[in-house]
Amino acid sequence: MDWLNNHKVDFVFHNYKKEGIDIDKLKSWAVQVGWEIIFNKKGSTWKLIADQYKNLNEKVAIDIMLTHNSIIKRPIIELGKKLLVGYDEVALANLLQQ
Repeated sequence: MDWLNNHKVDFVFHNYKKEGIDIDKLKSWAVQVGWEIIFNKKGSTWKLIADQYKNLNEKVAIDIMLTHNSIIKRPIIELGKKLLVGYDEVALANLLQQ
């Protein structure tokens, strides 16, 4: 958010950790970039629950993200039909220039 503010980019912030996330939004993101990109296997949430899920697939991953929304990588930036997952200043600048 600091980067966007510093570059005077208007945005709408959705805190899905507090406000939740819609299943249709997750499915849409999975179609755009793949569920593996938005599902954070490096975070503490996954480390706590990983043993419960031996056969991880898109349906299971979306169910997990609905229940444990802190497992969703952040930030996810939507600009029109484009999606940027994770913080990358160069990719963000390029996305905004398109």
